[in-house]
Amino acid sequence: MEFKGQSVVVTGAAGVFGRWIAAHFAREGAVLCLSDRRADQLQAVVAELKLDPETTLTHATELTDAASILDLAALVKQRWGAPDIVVNNAGLYPKYGLLDIDVADWDRIFGVNLRAPFLISREMAKLMIAEGRQGSIVNISSGAARQMRNGSVAYCTSKTALERLSKGLALELAPHRIRVNVVEPGFAPGSEVSTLSDDYVERMKKRIPLGRTSGPEDAPAAIAYLCSDKASFVTGAVLSVDGGNSIGTYESGELGKTPGTA
Repeated sequence: MEFKGQSVVVTGAAGVFGRWIAAHFAREGAVLCLSDRRADQLQAVVAELKLDPETTLTHATELTDAASILDLAALVKQRWGAPDIVVNNAGLYPKYGLLDIDVADWDRIFGVNLRAPFLISREMAKLMIAEGRQGSIVNISSGAARQMRNGSVAYCTSKTALERLSKGLALELAPHRIRVNVVEPGFAPGSEVSTLSDDYVERMKKRIPLGRTSGPEDAPAAIAYLCSDKASFVTGAVLSVDGGNSIGTYESGELGKTPGTA
């Protein structure tokens, strides 16, 4: 019960990673504010995780709408005064070629992946400062921040910017003892909106050096570490939890061969 009595805000809580993150903190005794644009799915998460509906906050947040984000912050202030932990998990990963993407789609990707974490971090940090709370913010990025992907340049660029923003927030919030860090989760089946075929998942698994996809405890455990007292001297860090995928990929069966042999 490492986080017993602490309050945690999780955005994108109805998605795969969001549910895993919420479940981890709930098991560790935290009270949760679950944010997602899909209100019905939030109630499903509350039921699935057997959360207390009396103490669990839910908010249908439209992350491209600044007023909706301010409303989320107002709910947190009303019920908790301030959060202890904020996890900006929500994100968009659409596929658009740079010659085909229109301005509205570009703006929506950056609105959800960059502007929303900025606004949420700013508003929640203001609450923490007003309450004298030494909080923690974790922004969820991706290995795409390090390497461009064909057809996903807008996504990659937004995640690179998010990591720079996180370092800036860490610098400016340090005097208030509010720590800001980044986690880059690895590939997880079903983590995208689109359905992933078994063949695609197997091909991706073979490219990951540790030979498996991300499980329900991998990224959440790393996030929890960064929010815990164990990481009290860690801020502005980027932690890859991807089975080594960010350092390079290979096809299984290629290791151990003598150079020059078939």
